[in-house]
Amino acid sequence: MINLEQLCRKNIWELAPYSSARNEYAGREARVFLDANENPYNAPYNRYPDPLQLELKAVLSKVKGVPSECIFLGNGSDEAIDLPYRCFCNPGKDNVVAIEPTYGMYKVCADINDIEYRPVLLDEHYQITAEKLLAATDANTKIIWICSPNNPTGNNIVREEIAKVIAGFEGLVIVDEAYSDFSSQKSFRTELAKYPNLIVLNTMSKAWGCAAIRLGMAFASKEIVDIFNKVKYPYNVNLLTQRQALEALKDPFEVDKWVKILLVERSRMIEAFKMLPICEEVYPTDANFFLARMNDATKIYNYLVDNGIIVRNRHRVQLCQNCLRITIGTKTENGELIAALRQYQ
Repeated sequence: MINLEQLCRKNIWELAPYSSARNEYAGREARVFLDANENPYNAPYNRYPDPLQLELKAVLSKVKGVPSECIFLGNGSDEAIDLPYRCFCNPGKDNVVAIEPTYGMYKVCADINDIEYRPVLLDEHYQITAEKLLAATDANTKIIWICSPNNPTGNNIVREEIAKVIAGFEGLVIVDEAYSDFSSQKSFRTELAKYPNLIVLNTMSKAWGCAAIRLGMAFASKEIVDIFNKVKYPYNVNLLTQRQALEALKDPFEVDKWVKILLVERSRMIEAFKMLPICEEVYPTDANFFLARMNDATKIYNYLVDNGIIVRNRHRVQLCQNCLRITIGTKTENGELIAALRQYQ
C-alpha cells in the first residue's frame, strides 16, 4: 500500500483548506444566496460555480468508467501537471524522473517548483524499459512521468513496461494519456484500484475538440484527489467551461466519428509523406499527429510558414533532429500541406 502521508509534503498534509461559500452548505437545498458577497443581478454569471464540479464529474464518470470521487478537474491538464509538484515534492530536495523526449510542461513545472528533473533518454525506437526508468530514481524521487501516446514522438510506450514501473516504484507514477482516444492501447484509468500510486491524465482538448475551454482531468484514488482538492484554487473551473463540457459530453458518438475520420486521414497523410523526396522517415504513431524526419526541417518549416501553413519544428528536441511534428487536420488542410510540400524545392 502507498503511504500518502509519507509522500505528501508535511505542510500540505496538515493544510486546512480554504472553505468557500459554496462548500459550507453542500448537500442541502437553498434558494436565497446571501453568503458570498455576490451581485444578485446578471444570473447565472453572478454566482460562483460549483467548486467541485459535481454535475460534470457525474457525467464524466459514466463516459470514462471512473468513480466521480476519483476524478479531479483542472484548468487544462497543466493544472493537473502542476498540482502533484505542489502537493508531493519538497522544493530544493525532491526530484522527479521522466522519459525524454516528452511533453515540455513536466520540466517547466519542475523548474517553477524548484524540483530536480531527471530525464531518461528513450531508445532509437522511442521506447523505454522499466529497469532504465527505475534506475534513475533514488530515495528523494517522488514522481515518474510517462506520456503515452508520447508527445512529440506519437507512439505508445509499451504497456507492460509502464505496468512494471508502477508496480516497482514506491512513489507516484503519472501516465499522461492525452492522446489515448486515438490509440487502441487499453487505458490505465481502468486499473486505479489495482495501483494506488497511479495518476492518469486526460483532457477535453484533443479528441473532444474543446481545447479552448481548458478542461483537464486527473484520475486517481479518492485519497489523492482529496489532496488535490485541498490545494487547488476554490473555483478553478469556471461556469462557462463546465457548461460547455456538459454540452460536448452529450454526444460522444460525434467524437467517435471525428476520431475515425482523423485516423483515416492520418494513414493517408503518412503514405503521402513517405512519397515525398524531402521526407527521410515517418515514425509509427498512436496519436492525432506524427513525427517525420525531413532532409532540412528548419528550412522546410520556414517555407511552410511563408505559405501560411504552421506545423511544429522539433529539430532542437533530443532524438528528433530534423523532425517536423504534423497534426492531422481536415482533409482540405491536409491537402494544402501536401500540395505545398510537393512544390518545395
